[in-house]
Amino acid sequence: MALMFQRLAKNFAKNGYYPTDAETLARVLCMLEPCEQGNMRIIDPCAGEGAALAECKHALGAGRTEAFAIEFERERAWHAKEILDRALQGDFQETIVSPRSFGLLWLNPPYGDLVGDQAATGDAKKGRQRLEKLFYQRAVRLLQPGGVMVLIVPHYALDKEFAGWVSGHFQRVAAYLSPEQQFKQAVVVGIRATDPPGEESRQARFQLGRVCTGDDSTVLPECWSGEPYRVPRASDKVPNFQAIRIDPAQLQEEIQRYPCLWPQFEMHFGKAGKTRRQPLRALSRWHLALSLAAGQVSGVVRSNDGKRVYVIKGDTFKKKNVVTTFEALPSGRQREIRTATDVFVPVIRALDFTPDSPSFGEALVIR
Repeated sequence: MALMFQRLAKNFAKNGYYPTDAETLARVLCMLEPCEQGNMRIIDPCAGEGAALAECKHALGAGRTEAFAIEFERERAWHAKEILDRALQGDFQETIVSPRSFGLLWLNPPYGDLVGDQAATGDAKKGRQRLEKLFYQRAVRLLQPGGVMVLIVPHYALDKEFAGWVSGHFQRVAAYLSPEQQFKQAVVVGIRATDPPGEESRQARFQLGRVCTGDDSTVLPECWSGEPYRVPRASDKVPNFQAIRIDPAQLQEEIQRYPCLWPQFEMHFGKAGKTRRQPLRALSRWHLALSLAAGQVSGVVRSNDGKRVYVIKGDTFKKKNVVTTFEALPSGRQREIRTATDVFVPVIRALDFTPDSPSFGEALVIR
């Protein structure tokens, strides 16, 4: 298979970046098949220069497939922006992406032990804390039920804990060694499970364990003869795909793509545009207090005759009501008993904007 975008990829390891080699990519693409009808949506949260995901897009059908990518390194991210539909430059942990929105997850995460404030405990039950696991736990949420995952990690990273996660989340799990062993990679393919794990899950966990220890050295076949992994159709709902932090260059790109961001206005300001319904009956003091506490009583209000105009803001505060009683004791003395009760008091503060009003511009308190 002639690959179109591999000339963009630099096959070297740098800062935990281990790109997918052309031979492994070509063999994985032979395992994939597009859905019969409709469009597809695919994602790579560690995209590098985007070459692997771009090849997937064209193999599945460029006109039917929308490719999303996230890449931390600036130069590689801007390469990905040129060949993919949407690409973010930033930390995957600092992005907001709608879960269960993608039919294919291509995951070739950074490799290595996770360095934190606390040293690894070496707990055999939990396994080693590695970057591959961290990225997997966050990325797997993006895959829709029935979606396909392609996971490329060092075979020794597939320890008991990692194998248990994969086998519990996926069906039809297949694990092979990559034909190019420069980075000692294994390729794991599976379909996001829609049923509880059963016997198939135990068999998958056993196979992943053998790949991890090197007991199973089967290489990913050059021609896939098994049942293909079909990428499901994407939903019509547009996924949320944005970075928490955005630099000026990316902001400029977003503004050029979406002038004034108006196509996304409803997504960002949907609540402000919703009209509030009148209550069916008069609110009790309790309902009024809840509305005030929730910030639902605010804005510009007019009287029924339209002559009085106020800008109001509701709030609720707590005070104590103290009741004092006296109790006669057998000795003839009296005991004073004070009972304090918390009371929530609703208060509406208003600015009078009624023209020619004697209190125009004054702050009023409505209890």
